[in-house]
Amino acid sequence: MNAPNLLSDVTRRGFLAGAGALVVSFAIPAAAQESAPAAPAATEKPKLPGSLDDTPSLDAWIRIDADGSITVFTGKAELGQGTKTSLRQIAAEELEVEPASIKLITADTALTPNEGYTAGSQTIQNSGTAIRYASAQVRQILIAKASEKLGAPIEALKAQAGVIIGPNGAKASYGDLVGADFLHVNAAADTKLKPPAAYHAIGKPFARVDIPAKVTGGHAYVQDMRPPGMVHARVVRPPSYGAKLSGFADAAVKAMPGVIAVVRDGDFLAVVAEQEFQAVRAMRAMAGVAKWQEQAALPDQYDLPAFLEKSVAEVGTVTSVGADSVPGARTIEARFTRAYQMHGSIGPSSAIAMLDNGLTTVWTHTQGVYPDRKAIAQMLGVPEERVRCIHTEGSGCYGHNGADDAAADAALIAQTVPGKPVRVQWMRDQEHLWEPYGPAMLTRARATLDQSGNIVSWHYDLWSNSHGTRPGSAGSLIAGRLMARHFPPDPAKLQISPLGNGDRNAIPLYDVPNQRVNWHFVADMPLRVSSLRSLGAYCNVFSIESFMDELAQAANADPVEYRLRHLKDPRAKKVIEVAAQKFGWSKEALPEGRGRGFAFAKYKNHAAYLAVALEANVDSDSGAIKVSRVVAAVDCGEAVAPDSIINQTEGGILQSMSWTLYEEVHFDRTRILSPDWSTYPILRFSAVPDTIDVQVVDNPGAPYLGVAEAAQGPTAGAIANAFRSATGKRIHDLPFTRERVKAVLGV
Repeated sequence: MNAPNLLSDVTRRGFLAGAGALVVSFAIPAAAQESAPAAPAATEKPKLPGSLDDTPSLDAWIRIDADGSITVFTGKAELGQGTKTSLRQIAAEELEVEPASIKLITADTALTPNEGYTAGSQTIQNSGTAIRYASAQVRQILIAKASEKLGAPIEALKAQAGVIIGPNGAKASYGDLVGADFLHVNAAADTKLKPPAAYHAIGKPFARVDIPAKVTGGHAYVQDMRPPGMVHARVVRPPSYGAKLSGFADAAVKAMPGVIAVVRDGDFLAVVAEQEFQAVRAMRAMAGVAKWQEQAALPDQYDLPAFLEKSVAEVGTVTSVGADSVPGARTIEARFTRAYQMHGSIGPSSAIAMLDNGLTTVWTHTQGVYPDRKAIAQMLGVPEERVRCIHTEGSGCYGHNGADDAAADAALIAQTVPGKPVRVQWMRDQEHLWEPYGPAMLTRARATLDQSGNIVSWHYDLWSNSHGTRPGSAGSLIAGRLMARHFPPDPAKLQISPLGNGDRNAIPLYDVPNQRVNWHFVADMPLRVSSLRSLGAYCNVFSIESFMDELAQAANADPVEYRLRHLKDPRAKKVIEVAAQKFGWSKEALPEGRGRGFAFAKYKNHAAYLAVALEANVDSDSGAIKVSRVVAAVDCGEAVAPDSIINQTEGGILQSMSWTLYEEVHFDRTRILSPDWSTYPILRFSAVPDTIDVQVVDNPGAPYLGVAEAAQGPTAGAIANAFRSATGKRIHDLPFTRERVKAVLGV
């Protein structure tokens, strides 16, 4: 990674005002999720596709310079999912150029649209859709302009490789057609896209632009940034939640070699030094002399279900369809649990910040530069325009990890050393102990079957904290909570929406005439929690798909056939059939200790369809579960970048395996007890399946459906069902540790 541009007066207007550029003026409205409701229009305007509805001006998305170079802007961030590549492919398709020729600028509060958070597998669905329609309209505008310039009818012109070509060899390059404010117009709702048969970029192989530096140890992440004049900072965290700093003698630390500043603001402690290891040594010295007052305020880790049930603040109805109860031949019930789990980012969080001429610029791997800017500005007590957040990819993400907090640390510390880029790098134990975790959950399922084994009634209840405490306000940041001004956390609220939270995927996609789904909302969050990849969908799909296998067994039906019996959606049935067929699903018995499992879900019930079949071996003596073979089928609409879809699905399967088999945050009544990889084990290379085969079920021309998190829940359900197949017993509690396996088997 090159050193960042540290000129603090870079603005969107300044960036766009280059000589001869196609766009020279611009205004970005705030994202809909952060702005006040607008007064109703006299005439209802047609809804624009994707994020264009929030930011309709074409020059928010596309810039063309006089030399013909093309820049595309997105408010979404590259988090390892291939955004920088797939969005280039989308724009290149409609602009009739090669993807490699496009410059892409990702989330930056000074330059890009406000698209909120990069979360929920919505980048291609929302930003990709916006860029595609904007690119198509820009191409049509260029052709219309060329028609005037060349004196040829529009229907006689075509775009090709950055040039508009007309009859008799007449041509005009894109650069020849630029003009002031040419694209300062709103997107049209009726823009026509290219048909799939004419594609040259979408769906075609294209090497990911972010991979080379990552696989060669190059400068790929914010952790790699080393701008000129940079100084190093380390923070000293309290030993536990709520601990108060009762004493701190800083004289000896200030005298240590290389120390530039010691920062104390309330319970916030940090040190700035010239060299990194000088900062580390000073941090350790500070930790040794700091005195803290602690309190025992955490629940009993080994009785979390009881804690969740007694801590309910309110109950929300997720869905209520049909009768509350109906007669049947048999009623079956089950209970499932999930432990608190970490993001477990391989690279601890990092950020760089600099205060220069009253502007604080922060380079951060946050998932939301605009929300982070708002929270940091509130923490610093300055207007939002005095903070600029620039997304820079980080080594590790998977949701709301420590990225926003590291950004806040850097911004606060930078106020003490103006004019110098301040690099904050968390230590491993700080990441493990202070990142927001995925919440613990409890679920209960009850279903009634008729004489034929069909489900006629479905009751599902879940107990969970909120899964979303992102910035937000300064109270969502560790630094904001610790500083003397003390910003309290935002109150947790029950929010049921189509996107889902703890209730994500709590409504099964299966066709059941009578359904009740309730969220027993736990507002008190004794452990810090927030969005972990897929939110509540991981536990809800695990629970539902485990339960579906129990219902299939009660109905004396094959698990795959039983799922198909309860589905009408043809695309859902298709991915199930493809996964089963490619896996070679069979009713034949397997050797003792070996089982096969199947699971399915449509992520959020409106994103990608995914089915997974796998085979696993259970060693009853050691309690080890070894997944040997996995086949998945995924339908995410039109496949822009099939290889990226496969990569994301493979990654989701492996991460879900890790969660399901190993991951659990340990704590006592006062402190978190999982500061490292020995106390919080994750999946190792030796446990990776021998084969993972991902089948992409393409639907050319169909809307994009988010795919990055679709594998999390089905993988857990399939592992649970394979264990049931191999042993005849079911594990209801996540994770499936060796100790838990042996306890269930009675070994």
